[in-house]
Amino acid sequence: MEPPSASPHRGHVPWQGLLLAVLVSPLTFWNLPTTAQLAIESVPFTAAEGTDVLLLAHNVSENVKGYTWYKGERGIDSHQISIYLTATQGIIPGPAYSGRETVYPNGSLLFQKVTLEDTGFYTLQTISSDLQAEKASGHICVYQSVTKPSILASNVSITEEGPVAMTCLSGDTGISITWIFSNQTLQTLSIDPVRQEDAGEYQCEVSNPASSTKSDPLKLAENKNVLLIKTMVLTLLLYKTIVNSQYNKMENPIKTCTELGVVVDTCNPSSSGG
Repeated sequence: MEPPSASPHRGHVPWQGLLLAVLVSPLTFWNLPTTAQLAIESVPFTAAEGTDVLLLAHNVSENVKGYTWYKGERGIDSHQISIYLTATQGIIPGPAYSGRETVYPNGSLLFQKVTLEDTGFYTLQTISSDLQAEKASGHICVYQSVTKPSILASNVSITEEGPVAMTCLSGDTGISITWIFSNQTLQTLSIDPVRQEDAGEYQCEVSNPASSTKSDPLKLAENKNVLLIKTMVLTLLLYKTIVNSQYNKMENPIKTCTELGVVVDTCNPSSSGG
């Protein structure tokens, strides 16, 4: 067979010639793309108990005649969930079918209202028109939804230089705790000693990889009695300062007159000794 002839249009080379040149050129380093393999993606990757999870099938062949889903990483008949036939778009339930599973025409599997027992691997097997089988596995990870926490505080009012201890109470396990003060997130909470600027609302948030929730706000307030005592102390100190100042003004003239040998009646400054 003769090689493809050049195009009569100047400056253009037939696409057959370009493809042949690429395939036989010793300087070509890239390979032709291969067919993508079947893959399963869990959406979402982690799920809270009672929510829905989709095992999304990727790279499904166009000539697939049927899908079979299994629980586990192996295609065991006793763990078969369902068979989906593309010709009839019908589902044949298997021994592991719970009634919460739905298979879509693209091979994806929807789980409704997942439970903790649904955590694990799932395997999809496809059968093509030429009886070629392909398998891929995906994983569902279900967590219990966290419950609302509460805050236990040793004191809800600010006392002078006194510490305040707060504890986030939750009945859940395997959780992370974050503190929130005046809408600012705190990684740790330590109030010792407590100061007036620590007054405000505090919350704690508990979370796991699938859910989170916050406590009701707890308000740390300034102690009115402490403020009253502080005001009284400051008032007494100011009064003492004023009295000492007046006393010094009265004491200095007496010393001056004494030094001059003149006795002055402190009750009647106009009188003098004769």
